[in-house]
Amino acid sequence: MRLVIVLPTYNEADNVAAILHGVREAVGDASILVVDDNSPDGTGRIADEIATELGNISVLHRQHKAGLGAAYRAGFAEVLDQEYDAVVSMDADFSHDPASLPALRKALDHGADIVVGSRYVTGGGVTDWPVRRQLLSKWGNRYTRAVLGVAPYDITSGFRAYRTDALRTIKPESTTAEGYAFLTELIRRGSAAGLRIEETPIVFRDRTRGKSKMSGRIMAESMWLVTRWGIADRFGRRR
Repeated sequence: MRLVIVLPTYNEADNVAAILHGVREAVGDASILVVDDNSPDGTGRIADEIATELGNISVLHRQHKAGLGAAYRAGFAEVLDQEYDAVVSMDADFSHDPASLPALRKALDHGADIVVGSRYVTGGGVTDWPVRRQLLSKWGNRYTRAVLGVAPYDITSGFRAYRTDALRTIKPESTTAEGYAFLTELIRRGSAAGLRIEETPIVFRDRTRGKSKMSGRIMAESMWLVTRWGIADRFGRRR
């Protein structure tokens, strides 16, 4: 299976070299695409240096920071023009453990169209998060699952593997969400298309270096869009 890992980055100078080495150790035959939003801390430059060192790594230098959704749309457009069989999305701050990559790939090998690295199935979990953030995450996923009528328990996880034909079916280039709602939008589309979506357990670890990109605005956008999509889906079914 020809695999490519898409890593969006913004101000990850403390993490990017180590995560690239970690991914290469976990899946040595995979290609890697770093999508850097012109990080002022030099993340893109460091990624270029590691790409030269390790090989089979590309760096897409974007002009400005435009949100997670825009970064993934650009990265997915880049790799879907090439001959890959599968695409993995993951964070660059070690909240997603590269050692879990073979499990995601294995689930694709066994027939899944989309594999979600899940915190909320048996064997999964979260470490180093305050109780308040854990409760918000669990509540948000339960609300989203109920409103949209989708199966995965961890709809907001960004650690995923997609078959490229499944990703083309979803058409990420036509999505509109920018923050973490982008991840929900892909699951909503995949579910509506009848794709086989499975979950494999992961342990999510809060970053130890660098600053989280999560904000109240991003959370508000996610809840608003989920509610709007849920109303639209129900209205569409009634018609």
